[in-house]
Amino acid sequence: MKDQAHNLRELIGSFKQSNNKIMNMSKKAKVGARVLAVTSGKGGVGKTNFTINLGIALSNQNKKVTIIDADLGLGNVDVVFGMIPKFTLANVIKREVSILDIIVKGPNGINIISGGSGIIEMVDLAREEIDNLISNFYLLDEISDYILIDTGAGINNSVVSFTEAANEIIVIVTPEPTSITDAYALLKNIKRNNKSLKLIVNRIESTKEGHEVFNKINSATKRFLGFEIENLGFIYEDSAVKKSVKEQKPFMLKYPNTLASQGIDMVAYNLINNKREIKNISNFKLFLNNLFSNM
Repeated sequence: MKDQAHNLRELIGSFKQSNNKIMNMSKKAKVGARVLAVTSGKGGVGKTNFTINLGIALSNQNKKVTIIDADLGLGNVDVVFGMIPKFTLANVIKREVSILDIIVKGPNGINIISGGSGIIEMVDLAREEIDNLISNFYLLDEISDYILIDTGAGINNSVVSFTEAANEIIVIVTPEPTSITDAYALLKNIKRNNKSLKLIVNRIESTKEGHEVFNKINSATKRFLGFEIENLGFIYEDSAVKKSVKEQKPFMLKYPNTLASQGIDMVAYNLINNKREIKNISNFKLFLNNLFSNM
């Protein structure tokens, strides 16, 4: 039986890419927060847990992170953090508070925003109300390097709206056949439009299994849909993840040295350093323009 150290060496060897491919962006001015929509073909694959712990990994690299919980059906970012938000996006829409007032501070200074019913209300806003909401959203651009949007699962209207607006989309999948099928169905319904589509294979038992799942989905999208997806990383099955959920503490903080945490660290590394499709990385203002033009 392979030990954890061996698995970790496999993981690092599999995903640490050549420094020759790293884009040097340090000399360029800040062009706005980088927006990533995190989604999945079906529920129960660890999407929210991944989003939260990725936010912590990015913050560990001195990145300012905002997480927007846009999952209408099972929004539970605040639950995983063990927090209860006083306000949601719905209060901003009603002009009761500013968007800065609904931010809940999480670990490492992460900003957490609960969408709540406000996500539904966004669809029926008048132009004046949209302008007010956009002005509020712009404030997030000033306090964030990364904005992670935890969308719902599947291909309902709210998920489609956020994935169509974002240029970078992370799809979470597990090795289960139903998860693979649903992930492909989701990718099939995302309008390509030069988007950067990234895949995370969660809960793998081995690096070989992770590659098999990725290759299966990537081969299908390449053959039948005409595009390839980016392998952003693998996350190992890890008992520490379940423990952290019960304890309402992100495993990146509670169990930072486990395989799951090391996998998240590698994903954060890839996001920060390996911008292979830099032309597709857009800022938050463009995301908002795309979002509201789709509604």
